[in-house]
Amino acid sequence: MVADDASGCTVEDVTVGRYAHGFGVTADGRSFAFRTHRARLTLEIYRADLETAVPGPEDVEAVALAPVTDIDLDDERSVVALVRDLIPQATPVPAAQPHETTTVRALLGRLSAVIDGM
Repeated sequence: MVADDASGCTVEDVTVGRYAHGFGVTADGRSFAFRTHRARLTLEIYRADLETAVPGPEDVEAVALAPVTDIDLDDERSVVALVRDLIPQATPVPAAQPHETTTVRALLGRLSAVIDGM
């Protein structure tokens, strides 16, 4: 666990290397997760009132992206510093819209109801 007294965020788990990833808690108590993919680090900050231990895509409240070409991904301190710097830069994401029911999904739902009723 890496705590940063200046920003108040805590990085609870960090895996370094080419595919660096981890998770932690912001200063205001919201959980976050980060991962690298194709030379870019993606930070997702989740809602504060999560009901499950594992957040889903609909729980993402803010996102920040940064290139990782200028940091050492094998150094835990560098990765944590980048994450710490990204937290205040995260931009809010619009609320997830409910998916419209397609014809196929509606048909499968009706078939399932018929089978369950037998």
